[in-house]
Amino acid sequence: MSATPLRLGYVPLTDAAPLIIAHELGFAAEEGLALDLIRLQGWAQSRDMLGTGAVDAAHMLVPMPVAQTLGLGPDYPRFDLLMFISQGGQAVAVSAALAERLRDIGHDFGFADPVAARQALEAVAGPSLRVGVPFTFSTQSHLVRHWLAGSALAPGLSVHTVPPPMMAAALASGEVDAYCVGEPWASYGVETAAGSLLLAGRAIWGAPPEKGLVVTRDFAQARPEATGALMRAVWRACRWLDDAGHRGTAAEIVSRPDYLNLAPELTERGLLGRLHVTPQGEVRTYPDFIRFHEGGANFPWRSIAAMMAREIALAHGLDPDRAMREAPACFRTDLYRQHLRAAGADMPGASARVEGAMRHPTPVASEKGQMILGPDAFFDGQTFDPAFLSR
Repeated sequence: MSATPLRLGYVPLTDAAPLIIAHELGFAAEEGLALDLIRLQGWAQSRDMLGTGAVDAAHMLVPMPVAQTLGLGPDYPRFDLLMFISQGGQAVAVSAALAERLRDIGHDFGFADPVAARQALEAVAGPSLRVGVPFTFSTQSHLVRHWLAGSALAPGLSVHTVPPPMMAAALASGEVDAYCVGEPWASYGVETAAGSLLLAGRAIWGAPPEKGLVVTRDFAQARPEATGALMRAVWRACRWLDDAGHRGTAAEIVSRPDYLNLAPELTERGLLGRLHVTPQGEVRTYPDFIRFHEGGANFPWRSIAAMMAREIALAHGLDPDRAMREAPACFRTDLYRQHLRAAGADMPGASARVEGAMRHPTPVASEKGQMILGPDAFFDGQTFDPAFLSR
């Protein structure tokens, strides 16, 4: 029987690894799929290629389907996020000039303390701070705004959209003073001496869902078998990626010219959690810097959709209560349960939770009895209670 062809769009980042590995290691072929991976230039193109049917599925920033559901984007068919495919993997970088000022006041670039990093930045950044993020609706934007909310930097903060591969150049040219981006482009700024890494994204939010596997609702409804096969292939790739012994091989594969087209040594930094934080070669170890599967990382919690919808609505003059009611429908926990149960995925007993409540690995009820969820706390203790989802 011939394989079913599917076109998948991806932006060249380390967290596209589940799609690349599903193709390269045969997980997709074992599900009867022939994947055609289409390298894209940025997130608007990812949205547009999916919305116009030029690709069947896309590697996409988690908040993007939420924004589309709220009407903040082109008039395309509804987008559905089938599963999270990465968690974490982002870092905040600052320009070489800011890094020098930070050193002058004794900041040690510890990479894991958001309060100390924010206080140091407040002391040297001046009245305005221009921060690059990869898209208006991105986990990076959420992290930056949450981290700086209430600080002396908040009133003068301006957030600029910069495609990930151009972040280092924007920092070096002075277009932005800092940026928050996924690997390997955070490390690329250090490698080119454009700046230094100040903070890991996971230090701000313990479990920031970064990318999702997204299709149109029309596709999911019209092609349920292909949808399920794709989800299983990507889920198996995510599981493979979270075997620590596979990370070096993964770096070699995703760095190839057809994909990231970078030295594997650069891609390894984020995958191994050993990041060079300054051009002088200072290294910081950050376990679980990026996660693809462990700790329930793939489950598309409807509470995260509601939380992100509230923030997006408040920023764009929409009714936040309505946004929180509408957005969770685009995170397809029903399809996750339907298509991945047979692959061996354990399922949490609920589809929503209090976000930010877990500071340690936490056992929760699951279909198999109990599963362990990874820590998801915000650095400032904030939580989001989606009680309305159960009403």
